[in-house]
Amino acid sequence: MTRAKRNRLIYNCVTFAVVIIAFIVLQGMIENKTITRALKGQLIPICCWIVMAVSLNLVIGISGELSLGHAGFMSVGAFTGAVISGWLLNAHGMENETLRLVLAIVGGGITAGITGVIIGIPVLRLRGDYLAIVTLAFGEIIRNLVNVTYIAVADGHLVFSFLKKNVPDGARMLVDGASGAVKISKISTFTMGFILVMVTLIVVLNLINSRSGRAIKAIRDNRIAAESMGVPVTKYKMMAFVTASVLAGMVGALYGLNSSTVVPSQFTFNQSINVLVFVVLGGLGNVLGSVISATLLTVLPEVLRAFADYRMLVYAVVLILVMIFTNNPTIRSFADRLLAPVKKLFGGRRSDKGGAQA
Repeated sequence: MTRAKRNRLIYNCVTFAVVIIAFIVLQGMIENKTITRALKGQLIPICCWIVMAVSLNLVIGISGELSLGHAGFMSVGAFTGAVISGWLLNAHGMENETLRLVLAIVGGGITAGITGVIIGIPVLRLRGDYLAIVTLAFGEIIRNLVNVTYIAVADGHLVFSFLKKNVPDGARMLVDGASGAVKISKISTFTMGFILVMVTLIVVLNLINSRSGRAIKAIRDNRIAAESMGVPVTKYKMMAFVTASVLAGMVGALYGLNSSTVVPSQFTFNQSINVLVFVVLGGLGNVLGSVISATLLTVLPEVLRAFADYRMLVYAVVLILVMIFTNNPTIRSFADRLLAPVKKLFGGRRSDKGGAQA
């Protein structure tokens, strides 16, 4: 096994181990009732933001494209999941919450994936700031479309309309325009959130380390050189974009079914920026960093709630300090020296021929 493959294997194992150990510890705290109510309420959102950060890192960190409309795909999944769950419960009497949740997550992922393809075909031919602006516009378009969308269950069938007067009297409203998805049956679970995080890590890490992942990174590093070598640029950019869209849609369904009401205003431009902060703070292309940063920055506002009016100010100062310290060459070299023994222990010794010895 070469040195590079060994390092990738160690990195992947550490990433999975961190998530699994955290789940086991938290699950034990839940069973022993030693977890606070505030932290317990944050568990599913933490899983959601981890998936969002890792999936966006696939687009920004691995593919090298700046997307500012990731919250739009999450909203597609959230409202699709709410509609599927409500339709199965009210029209077909499906009482099995786990099955409804799985079907809602799958449906949210498929819908978001289709939306990603529709958006990606014209958009991914753009680059840089132009791509960022168009994806930002997409997120706002989705939010405003939901504001005028009415979906209800009437006589076992779904009724869809952009005018509320077209909805039959007595129909069970699932999406009520600007009021969003209403009267949602809360069926999301922390276990399902953990499973979704693991699925995301498996998909993203396998894609990164595959032939397609190497092609995506080659396009990111030098698009002209990749094209000259015959790499289909649009195909691989679309692959990363749609994969991230599907994952965002799936976690959107989990997020939507964790509350009784989901409104379009929850998926604004600010949410996309929050996810972008998770990615940048954790490190572009660093999957484990995205997991850690999404967790810490989701919990941090609740920890700082004691500061009341100064909570968001302290939150902003913490972000600034972290970014300054993590990008300081002196601090980074000091951290590398501290971690050198660990890297040497796991990295093996380099042979004279440039290979790696076991």
